Amino acid sequence: MTMTERLDVNPYGRVTEPATLVIERLLPGPASRIWSYLTDGEMRRKWLAAGSMEEKAGSTFELVWRNDELTDPPGARPEGFSEEMRMTSRVLEVQRNKRLVFTWGETGEVAFDLKAEGDEVLLTITHRRISDRANLLMVGAGWHMHLDILSAHLDGRRAEPFWDGWLKLKDEYDRRLPA
Repeated sequence: MTMTERLDVNPYGRVTEPATLVIERLLPGPASRIWSYLTDGEMRRKWLAAGSMEEKAGSTFELVWRNDELTDPPGARPEGFSEEMRMTSRVLEVQRNKRLVFTWGETGEVAFDLKAEGDEVLLTITHRRISDRANLLMVGAGWHMHLDILSAHLDGRRAEPFWDGWLKLKDEYDRRLPA
């Protein structure tokens, strides 16, 4: 079964409870391949953010975003966004090739769950304690666009310019998510 035949995985994130966004993506496996894109800083920088991480609960690490480097061309970076953003996180849970949970800045938390489905892997991201709706729109569009880039990378396709896609998705999430 290909990704296009599977209709029950909606590429858009959904709010499952106040301040929580869940987004799923079916990706080419195996789970160990996807795991490396979550935990290896050099692999993760290709789709999300750089930063070396120790796969051990309690360890801290820094995520370093350089979204202009994710696609060529990057698209026009919106006003108010810098070339580089940094955030310190702490690993909360590690189940190799299955589940990774870490803090998102001071207040949030992100869980990555991997589930094998034949030759593919269902990646579920659950982002908890998002501060407000404005942040929810940015986070929803962000995860969606970053996952589009990961998916394109895994399939050997070119992704849409990051910032152009992110801006379109932010408008789309504004329409889709409750006020």
